[in-house]
Amino acid sequence: MTRIYFDNAATTTLDPAVLEAMMPYLTNKFGNPSSIYSYGRETRMSLENARKTVAKILNATPAEIFFTSGGTESNNTAILTSIRDLGCKHIISSEIEHHAVTHTVEHYCKQGMVTASYVSFLDDGHVDLNHLEELLSNSNQKTLVSLMHANNEIGNILDIKKVGELCKKYNAIFHSDTVQTVGHFPFDLKDIYVHFITGAAHKFHGPKGVGLLYINNEIKVNPFVFGGGQERNMRAGTENIYGIVGFAKALELATENYEQDSAYIKELKQYMCDELSKTTAGISFNGDVHGNCLYTVVSVSFPKTEKSEMLLFNLDINHICASGGSACSSGANAGSHVINAISKDKNRVTVRFSFSKNNTKSEIDLVIQKIKEIL
Repeated sequence: MTRIYFDNAATTTLDPAVLEAMMPYLTNKFGNPSSIYSYGRETRMSLENARKTVAKILNATPAEIFFTSGGTESNNTAILTSIRDLGCKHIISSEIEHHAVTHTVEHYCKQGMVTASYVSFLDDGHVDLNHLEELLSNSNQKTLVSLMHANNEIGNILDIKKVGELCKKYNAIFHSDTVQTVGHFPFDLKDIYVHFITGAAHKFHGPKGVGLLYINNEIKVNPFVFGGGQERNMRAGTENIYGIVGFAKALELATENYEQDSAYIKELKQYMCDELSKTTAGISFNGDVHGNCLYTVVSVSFPKTEKSEMLLFNLDINHICASGGSACSSGANAGSHVINAISKDKNRVTVRFSFSKNNTKSEIDLVIQKIKEIL
């Protein structure tokens, strides 16, 4: 049986055109971009052209774009530099952030460097913006707000512009984990009050191991990796040239094809929801599934039975890839911290299906049929 891949929120396949753009830098264009001779100069030019491409797409300046090893490093760096260099003594975040944020906040709280508050949620899993403003107004210390643009498990999308306006009103630093939205939605960073956003190429058909950190040029932070002058003295170490070239190419393709791809994937998601609702008794959907939500993600809640508890395992046996939540915590047995935060019903089993431009309705039909057989 052909493998069916419905876990694109974890990672996506590498687009052939992206691989083609990367190949010269894996073969004959091997120069170190810090070298002064021609081999180095040609890779330096490719690096800076990639930076200009990414900046133009996000409506930022090249000086605001830094390349990292991925979303986790970018999120860690944004939080650390906010505390260390921008004087933030208090962090407002949520319990449904990616662990790259929640664990980092917990670490600095334990070190006694900051205190933290957590926003509450509305019934549909969205952040309560009234509570956010209440927390901001009650904070008498320099505050960092760290809230993700779109949740990687349930797909809910934050009104990033409105949160930015609140942060501006209360003079707070704003960091948004945008790993699930960069490459999936248009961005105009000149139109949003935000100091840090993050991205990861492998979420939009680029290579793994390369990420984005946008740092607004109105703030000044110190180097976060020492030992060289790379990334304008901010992140030492020889640059991942082929990864960075791949990041820029993948973002370029995603932007060019956004209208077509997003409409197609949204149709797949709706079809999956409709078919599950028709064929599977007792299911419900987590989050604002038909509202302000990622078009790539659907989180399904099944009634807990002996059969449904083995659903992911049995799907895997049948060569169907889905997840119970974030792939980054797939080794844990405690269940999804996101689902635990928004739902108190323990008699449910959650499965996340996430789609890409490469999926088809016929694959959905096969998965629906297999779920019926398993349950």
